[in-house]
Amino acid sequence: LGLEGARWTGALRLVDTVSVISITFAYSFLLHVHLYLWANARGRPLNFIERTRVFLSYIPVLFLLRAVPHLWSGEYAPMLIKLAELQLLSRPAIDYVESFMLWATYVLLFISVTDLVISHLSREQNEKRFMQTLAGSFLLIAALILAVYVFGVGRGTMLAPYLVTLANLGSLLPTALLAHRIYRQRYLELVIRESLVVATFAAVVLVVYLFGIRAIGAWLTARYALRAGVVESLLILTLALGAQPLRKWLEKRFHQLFEREARLYREVVARLGAHAGQFGQLSELLHFVAERTAGDLGLRRVQFEIDVEDSWVREILKEARTNGEQPLEDSRSLKERDYALAYTLRREGRVVGAMLVDATADALTHDVRAVLEVLAGQVALAIEDYRLIEENVRLERRLAQDARLAELGQMAATVAHEVKNPLSAIKSIAQVLREDSKLHEYERDLSLIVGETDRLNSSVTQLLSFARRAPEANATAHVDELLRAVVELFRAQAATSGVRLEWRAAARCEVSGATASAIRDALSNLLLNALQATPAGGRVTVEASREEQTLVINVTDTGAGIPPEFTERIWEPFFTTRQRGTGLGLAIVRKRIEEVGGTTRLSQSRAGEGTRFELRVPIK
Repeated sequence: LGLEGARWTGALRLVDTVSVISITFAYSFLLHVHLYLWANARGRPLNFIERTRVFLSYIPVLFLLRAVPHLWSGEYAPMLIKLAELQLLSRPAIDYVESFMLWATYVLLFISVTDLVISHLSREQNEKRFMQTLAGSFLLIAALILAVYVFGVGRGTMLAPYLVTLANLGSLLPTALLAHRIYRQRYLELVIRESLVVATFAAVVLVVYLFGIRAIGAWLTARYALRAGVVESLLILTLALGAQPLRKWLEKRFHQLFEREARLYREVVARLGAHAGQFGQLSELLHFVAERTAGDLGLRRVQFEIDVEDSWVREILKEARTNGEQPLEDSRSLKERDYALAYTLRREGRVVGAMLVDATADALTHDVRAVLEVLAGQVALAIEDYRLIEENVRLERRLAQDARLAELGQMAATVAHEVKNPLSAIKSIAQVLREDSKLHEYERDLSLIVGETDRLNSSVTQLLSFARRAPEANATAHVDELLRAVVELFRAQAATSGVRLEWRAAARCEVSGATASAIRDALSNLLLNALQATPAGGRVTVEASREEQTLVINVTDTGAGIPPEFTERIWEPFFTTRQRGTGLGLAIVRKRIEEVGGTTRLSQSRAGEGTRFELRVPIK
């Protein structure tokens, strides 16, 4: 560095002392650590021989007792020259430097073999490649040290200083590989930021100035007798002109090296936006995103759960809320289903689902986690978009259905009114004729006419019930008493059919008059259908319970069940699988319950095991 020897001798000796101590301990530490890695790769602790080798690895430290005092004695000389004066053996003549280089070569060869063994036993491809690359770098350094310092390759030639420099700087290769690994895996949360670009740029400029500008300036001054200051000024100006392109080039290289995950995130989000419109169902889109995300990020599995009513998903979301914005880890619910991580899908403060991730610890780097976190927000937005579209489609269908039902209702009302009066007349005449003693022989036929007119009158009543809106009722009703009264109305019909009719009501609440009227009509139609579908010896059960502000009523029968191909059509007006009937029973059920803000659904239907209908009505 051009420092005056007499003035800076103490500082130089101190630097050499620190250097020789650091180098001596470094190789002992390397051997120590790799002995543990060797045993760990085989899934066992250190044996006696390996523990002995750990202690023996620190024997070279004893040579510091001779090396350090020698550095501080006599005239100052560079560290390697000074240490070469120490003879470890007289016959053959081996100095301290040669002996240490042999020791370093042995350590490097051993840790290279250890890294290759670890790469062979590793399951992860990234770790395999990294350990193989690290082993190769250690082998290269060992070859350089052995060639330059032990066999003296290039000694006495113009290549000697270059080979020595290359051997001395060889240790930077595994250091650079480890630094890159630390950044990529985010060990200890070390982050390489813009300062790395600036520091590298400054180092390059300094090296160019010291070994380029000054050397060229000195050569031009000696050869052509030019003024040194002028030459250096011109060369510095040239360097300044090239500084900005150099800095841009360095930034570009660092971005290519360290921004794979950011680019990957952009690609995943771009695919999400490009392909979102190609899927008709939300489940198809989520399946596509899960597969592409797992493949691109090197994860074992990604799963989206949007059914927050599922008990275990609800439990995971409950645990995730306690973590705030942080993903959920180390959860029993996750481990039971082989997941490592869970992200909540949030949209404007509302939780719309969860993103579950199964991956190894090495795969879940800081950058991958950042990608998953932002991706969870994108998926939550896509889920909301799909649900808005589905809601719009549902509303459009509802409007179209309402218009169709209005037309059907008007037609039904017209037909009912046109049929009801003639039916009343026919029934009255048949009843009068049946009471005439002279027509006793026609009594059976007249009774049949009366029965059929009653059946037709019931159908007409259903048509009118479907066509008109129920009148408002102001009086409230107790739910349990209401259900009991409706069930008792059908008790006689159930007994006649040989069907056991049961009811269990534990709602313990009251509803408005309009809601009570809707429940009465809906439940009557469901019971009528259930009794008709259940064979003798079967059972029909009515159950009522309360879930917060919702009344839940279930009607279950043990009939033949509903074929799967008809489960969507049973709610359509005039649809029926029986030879008799209007097909309006379930249409009236849905219409009346929806009029009071409730919902209806077929919650269970298995062939030969019966059906279960569920009514959910809000309690105001």
